Order: sequence, then structure tokens, then C-alpha cells
Amino acid sequence: MGVTGPIRVVVAKPGLDGHDRGAKVIARALRDAGMEVIYTGLHQTPEQIVDTAIQEDADAIGLSILSGAHNTLFARVAELLRERDAADILLFGGGIIPEEDIPPLKALGVAEIFTPGATTASIVEWVTAHVRQPTDA
Repeated sequence: MGVTGPIRVVVAKPGLDGHDRGAKVIARALRDAGMEVIYTGLHQTPEQIVDTAIQEDADAIGLSILSGAHNTLFARVAELLRERDAADILLFGGGIIPEEDIPPLKALGVAEIFTPGATTASIVEWVTAHVRQPTDA
């Protein structure tokens, strides 16, 4: 039997980055598209983010990182998802991430990276296309 209900996405701001406007805009766009969004707030550790995703039975985690710590933070979240048998939770994100860092992040298990200029519509479309398809409850 398949999973029913809307797509559930945890939107998180890991590390010391205090700029959350973009994360809130994305969270709202996903919510307005019919997804259930759990926004964790600022200054979350990778452990807190993965714990929340597991507890909330999330389908995906979207990280917003502007601090320059994207390599470390994405890697740790991906590692924790594997360690906790939750690798089926899709990991994606965005922020100020240099183009040359994107292929290594994808090799670690990050499904997609959205850089400045990505539209909310393109992010919603990508999540809808790549996360499990919702069915009528």
C-alpha cells in the first residue's frame, strides 16, 4: 500500500546562519502548493534536523545555507540520514553555494541544489516531480 496524503517537507536553517527570509519564502511556496511544511527555525544542528524529519515522517528535507558551511552541513545531514536508516528522505537545498561545490554535494547524496535566482515555482515543480507523488487520502 502506498503512502497517502500531501508531501511532507522539513525546511531547515542549519548552523550559525541567521538569515531565514529565503527559507520562509520557500516554506510558504511549498505550503501554498499543498505540501505539509515543518519549518525548524534558525540555528539547527544536523542531528536536530534529521530527528525532526524522522519524527515528522517527512518525505524530504530542504536546507537553506548562506553561511559558507554547506559542504560540512549537507554532508553531515546526508550521513545521519544513512546512519538512521532514513536515506529514503530526499535531501535538497539552496543558498549561496558555488557552482564547483554542487557536483561533490550531489555525490554525497544531495538530490538538488538551488542557487540564487531559482524561482519558487521551479522549486515547487522539482519537489513535486522528485518526491513521492501524493494520492488522495
